[in-house]
This record gives sequence, C-alpha cells and structure tokens, in this order.
Amino acid sequence: MTKALGMNPYLPQLHPYPFEKLAQLKSGITPPADKAHIALSIGEPAHETPAFIKAAILDNIDTLGNYPTTKGLPELRATIKQWIAQRFDIADEALNAETQILPVNGTREALFAFAQCVVDGSADALVLMPNPFYQIYEGAALLAGAQPYYLNTLEENQYLPDFEKVPEDVWQRCQLLYICSPGNPTGAVIDQVSHEKLINLALKYDFVIASDECYSEIYDDEAKPPQGLLQSAYAMGNTSFKNCVIFHSLSKRSNAPGLRSGFVAGDAAVLGQFFKYRTYHGCAMPVPTQYASIAGWQDEQHVLENRQFYREKFAAVTAILAEVCAVKQPPASFYLWLKTSIDDAEFARQLFAQENVTVLPGSYLSREADGINPGKNHVRLALVASVDECIEAAQRIKNFINSLNEKTL
Repeated sequence: MTKALGMNPYLPQLHPYPFEKLAQLKSGITPPADKAHIALSIGEPAHETPAFIKAAILDNIDTLGNYPTTKGLPELRATIKQWIAQRFDIADEALNAETQILPVNGTREALFAFAQCVVDGSADALVLMPNPFYQIYEGAALLAGAQPYYLNTLEENQYLPDFEKVPEDVWQRCQLLYICSPGNPTGAVIDQVSHEKLINLALKYDFVIASDECYSEIYDDEAKPPQGLLQSAYAMGNTSFKNCVIFHSLSKRSNAPGLRSGFVAGDAAVLGQFFKYRTYHGCAMPVPTQYASIAGWQDEQHVLENRQFYREKFAAVTAILAEVCAVKQPPASFYLWLKTSIDDAEFARQLFAQENVTVLPGSYLSREADGINPGKNHVRLALVASVDECIEAAQRIKNFINSLNEKTL
C-alpha cells in the first residue's frame, strides 16, 4: 500500500466479526429443504416493537427539519434520569441530567466511541474485558491504540471474571475496564460485592469502568433485578459515581433494535470529555427517535410482558434440552450458553446441515487466554424467535444431540 493510501495502522489487528466466520462455516452447505430455517445465532429481538413507540416517531416526524443536538432534548435526559433513579434505587438528586447523562445511538456505537475518548494510546495501555465478549470491546481497544487483556469467564467461577487473579501490574496499566452484566453470552450477573471491589480498584489505579448493561431488563426473577454499577457505587458512598459509566439501550428492553437508542450515564468529569468527543464524532440522535425514546423509557408494562415471553421460551427450551444434555437457565439475558460434546464449530456446522438451525460457536466469541479458549465446546443460543420456533429449534437440537450420542455408542 502506498503512503498516499495509508490506513490506520491498527486496522490489520481487527479480527473477523463472528458472523462473518459463521457465514464461512455454513458456506456450501445445503440444509434439508423440508425444514424451515430457524436462526438462534443473532441476538436480535423479534418481539413486536410497542405501538406507542412507533406512534411517537410518526407524531414527531416534522422534527426531521431540525438538527438534533449532541446532548439531546432536556425532556429525554430528564426521563432517563428518572428511570435510572427508580430502577437502581438512587436518589433523584444524585444525578444531574445536564452533566451526567448523554443519549447515544445504541450501546454498540457508544461502547466503541468511549474507548477512543478515554484511552491514552501513547501509554502502555491495557483495556480489560470479559472473555468471551462482545467483540466491539476488543475492536474499540485495538483502534484506540491499546492492547486487550482477556478475563476468562469459566463455569467454576459462575461464568464471571476472576478479578482476584488479575496481577497488580495489569491494574496499573489498565485505562478502561469493560464489564457486561448480565453477561453476553452467559447471562451471569455481577453482584454488589464484586462491583464494590472493582470500583475500589478503579479509584486506586485510576481507570474507568464501562458497564454494558443492555440486558439488564431481561431477567427471570422479578424480585431480583440485576444490580447496576451506579446502584452499587451509590450504595457504597460513591455518590458522584467517580470512574463509573453505564451503557443502556432500548434494543432489548423494548424490542426496538432498529431505533438505535440508548444512553450513557455516570461520572460527570468523564462524560464531560465524552460529550466533547461526541460533538466532533457527529452522532446526535434524530429528534423523532428522541421522542420515541422518551415514550420507551417512561413505560414499564411492555417490559414486564417482554420478560414473560422470554420466561416461557426458557422454560420450554430447557425442558426439552434437559433430556439430552446438561442445561441451566441463566439468571438474566436471552441466551443459553450450551456445552457441546464435540468441537463447537463442528457442532454448529453439523446442526445446520442436518436440522437447518443456526447457532453461534462459542469459540467465535472468545480468544485464547491463559492457555485456553473459554468459549470452546460451547454454543450460544439466542432465544429471540417466537415461542413456537424456539420449541421447534429445541426439538431439532435434541434430535441432533441424540444422533451424536448414537455415533459414540
């Protein structure tokens, strides 16, 4: 490549996205024509987007004639502030809607952009992240000039990172820690005690915690909603939320992935710099989207109904799969993290070839760290299809596992 066509030198470090690898894995395979395809590979909610969210867009369509501001409408930030306070048991006066909340176009772009803002690539920077992980964390770290540091999430540790095993020199080099709770792909939830340990580490070693909480509103037990990072910070007395930033979205909560609407909230000093970055980034949320977002954050009934749909699917699918393999419903998210008796990519390939069901190999979501790939011999099942389709997919997976077991007899 000539100098005139020079590119970002970090681009070659990016890995293919998991779904690119999955498409290659399935390439050339003709699944059975008598079985309709069922996709459990992508975490794209398929439940109906609430009518009132759609109506809010149409009712405010004339605002397309106005440039949106980076900070968004005061009414939107006030609505988000109220939702955070109610959901995470935080005093209303503890958050400032002017300095501690920013609307974003979904958590994906915000999680990526955040690293570009807070990471000093000239230093020997590390960005820590769970392993398996949402690949945006890794790409964001690499393009910010940092090195990813992978924290394996293993069954023996309830699929949570073992932060106690992280060496001190790693914490010293850490500039940003991504956490995901509830976790993707495991559904594991970080508790108050673990949050407090992380916050104390962040304050001691001066790094920022980016808490990806986009699955926080999909959980099994209504009496035990997942703990949030700001909730834990507030409870321990860190009422300014220093070094803590949360990321939320309407995609999963409100079945509106195409709306591209979410928010970040937390440390005012950090968000002040992120706001400055975003004024140049050019990612202000369209005004009709903001009004639809206000409607989404103000209503909880549709979220309760959404959770019930997922409970029905988990109950049906786990009952079927329990007949042929060890399966356990996670406390939150809409994923099943299923163990496989053979290589996970081969499991996914053969399942598609025999049953026309697509799942995502776990090794595609993780990297080798400490001598192991923690996603190996796992597949991720996203229970986003209809109840009937999920039941049909579970029956086909059961048949496929039975065929594998027969081959080993």
